[in-house]
Amino acid sequence: MTEHFGGILFVDIETVPVQPAYAQLSESMQAEWERKARLIKNAGDTTAGDLFEGRAGVYSEFAKIICIGFGSMYHAAGEWKLRLKTISGHNEHDVLTDFVRVVDRIAALHGEVRFCGHNIREFDIPFICRRLVINGIPLPACLRLSGKKPWEIHHIDTLELWKFGDNKNYTSLSLLACVLGIPSPKGDIDGSQVGDVYWRDGDLDRIARYCTGDVLTSAKVWLRLRGGDHIDLIPDYADGRQPG
Repeated sequence: MTEHFGGILFVDIETVPVQPAYAQLSESMQAEWERKARLIKNAGDTTAGDLFEGRAGVYSEFAKIICIGFGSMYHAAGEWKLRLKTISGHNEHDVLTDFVRVVDRIAALHGEVRFCGHNIREFDIPFICRRLVINGIPLPACLRLSGKKPWEIHHIDTLELWKFGDNKNYTSLSLLACVLGIPSPKGDIDGSQVGDVYWRDGDLDRIARYCTGDVLTSAKVWLRLRGGDHIDLIPDYADGRQPG
């Protein structure tokens, strides 16, 4: 008998500043960023412009989603596989609309969608929700979180699982995979370089491959944390974007 993983959607997003440079923001948004910059810790004497290029990509008011990677597990021919796919594009509205279609389709099949990923409760999920609102796209049922109690939100966060109640430290996905003996897909970029790769090179395929690798790693980490290291998870790249 196989375990049931229907309705679990492993997810990871890639974000970049809404403009390639601070000077290309509207005057009102420049003023808002200057206020935000004064509140960013360890900014030192960094100018608002330099800080925008380096840090704006993690703030949903000043950044956009250019890629969403997701994966779902299925069992075939005696093997567990993770069907992996990415949605990417320059038009954030289109990326988010396509993602909502995927979520709605999974909800129709399984009755519930539970997102799983690393640090998704503090980053990916809130970021997606805010950008959906900004783009005027209705939130799917599984992302209507306002007013819900923490125990009513069933998303799975591997960072929270690893903390075991300790909220003092942040552990990156790459470090967690390393200590658990999980080989991360070899990539030629890391998260800090996504903005440059996008605005300088416009290389969405490269970013999508990196994002897919993180989804696969998150799924393997989750299996280890739940005691399922007996499952040999085989990647199934639905769109051919193998990492590396």
